[in-house]
Amino acid sequence: SSAAALLGSAGQGSYAAANSYLDALMAHRRAAGLPGVSMAWGLWEQSTGLTAHLGEVDQARMSRGGILPIAAAEGMGLFDAALRVSAALVVPIKLDLRRLRADAVAGGGLPGLLGGLVQGGRRRARAGDRQAGAGDSGGGLAARLAGLTPQEQEALLLDFVRGHVAMVLGHAGIAKVGAETAFKDSGFDSLTSVELRNRLRGATGLKLAATIVFDYPNPLALARYLHRELGTATQSVAGTHPLLAELSRLDATLAETPADDSVRAQVTARLQGLLASWSLANGTPPAEEELDFDAASDDELFDLIDTEFGN
Repeated sequence: SSAAALLGSAGQGSYAAANSYLDALMAHRRAAGLPGVSMAWGLWEQSTGLTAHLGEVDQARMSRGGILPIAAAEGMGLFDAALRVSAALVVPIKLDLRRLRADAVAGGGLPGLLGGLVQGGRRRARAGDRQAGAGDSGGGLAARLAGLTPQEQEALLLDFVRGHVAMVLGHAGIAKVGAETAFKDSGFDSLTSVELRNRLRGATGLKLAATIVFDYPNPLALARYLHRELGTATQSVAGTHPLLAELSRLDATLAETPADDSVRAQVTARLQGLLASWSLANGTPPAEEELDFDAASDDELFDLIDTEFGN
């Protein structure tokens, strides 16, 4: 079977449905006292007839989604292990949880089935949903635009769009993304177009049509459209207290800069120190947020240990 039946996979609706049927058939056999196990595999490193058609963009999309290729030796070990369990369905898959979290923070979609593995990503996604419902009023991008001239705002948004385009197409940076190069000439198809729309929607809080790449056919045209749509939100942020605007900019920076473990621990400690100083200066003790240990991910538990006891 395939993990596509459980996680969903762009462009593989029929394939996912066929594998879901196989999963259900094994569950039916087990219920009837018959043997059977469905192995919902992730991506194998070795190219096969099913994966030979995948291009660089497809591979980059899977990598951003935290799915790592399984080497042949690893796969055979997982196969043997799956035969020893009593479940009707097992999922032999190799995941990069840090990549999953970084993609969720950057606006990528996080499969619901993996939400419990990436607690930070789920919280960030919920925060993004709340911002989207409020039209990103006071959001990070609008805060970065506040105080800039119209020309500077357009330049910032152009780089913002080019950055997301580069991420979707698997480029290392925005250098390969021309401002006036048509999306259709850059290699976009229906899947990548929807992915770009979803990322921009999550990052801006705007309600963007699925056809936005076709309505605004190059990064410059799309940036100018976002500029017009974000105008009201930017004016709203410009009128807020400077401290709140600065916090919005910090929030945007944290969301767009995935850090390694050592940097993340240092940032966490600095933020906690700032909160404690602010609370004491204003006569209120800092509130302690309890961690749900049952639902916490491994990374969150290690972060707590580092914060409490040091590295």
